[in-house]
Amino acid sequence: MYEQRFDGRKFDELRKIEAEVGVVPNAKGSARFRIGNTEAIAAVYGPDEVKPRHFEKMDRAVLMVKYDMMPFSVPDRAKPGIDRRDMEIAEVLMNALNRAIMVEEFPQMMININVYVTQADAGTRCASLTAASMACADAGLPMRDLVASVAGGKIGDSVVLDLTKEEEDFEGGATDVPMAFLPSKGEILLLQLDGKVSKEDLKKVIELGKEGAQKIYEIEREALKRRFSNESKS
Repeated sequence: MYEQRFDGRKFDELRKIEAEVGVVPNAKGSARFRIGNTEAIAAVYGPDEVKPRHFEKMDRAVLMVKYDMMPFSVPDRAKPGIDRRDMEIAEVLMNALNRAIMVEEFPQMMININVYVTQADAGTRCASLTAASMACADAGLPMRDLVASVAGGKIGDSVVLDLTKEEEDFEGGATDVPMAFLPSKGEILLLQLDGKVSKEDLKKVIELGKEGAQKIYEIEREALKRRFSNESKS
């Protein structure tokens, strides 16, 4: 049984969120997204010439995504450098962003997106994807829509939104479902499953994820509005 969340939130409640863009001065576009105790910073460079040239695509841009958890991002100091998990998550981010960015507008070009997790308490790939989406918009890349990403899941017998690490490790059993959406299009870009859940409960998790993603989407839009509003005043 899981009747009350460790941090006191309602089962359908997101953690506190902070979002801002324009945080990396030398990048074409950048963003910081924080949800609870998980924080990701993304920086976008390009479009530029493709290097090495054999990666070049005649009909679209090539996205190169780097995902890195900083050694200080977790209580037990993470090992420096990129490991297999980092590469797998980078691939997940790249696949989702390829569907959000109009890469066909930049044939034979390369766009580099670097994402750094500075603090981790579950949901790092979702925070990273949301930060990367805002950074791409900040860079002025044409997009079908912003990506809003959040995890849902089941803890014990309760369906919940936005799990923490403590909830992921719940002894009674926990299932984590990272999701990403193009909210205005109603499209799912990411749906992963870590654990077991019934078809009925998975539907509930996805619906809860859509509701949470819509709230994140509005926060992303407000962050971008603040950025461009400040620029117009300066």
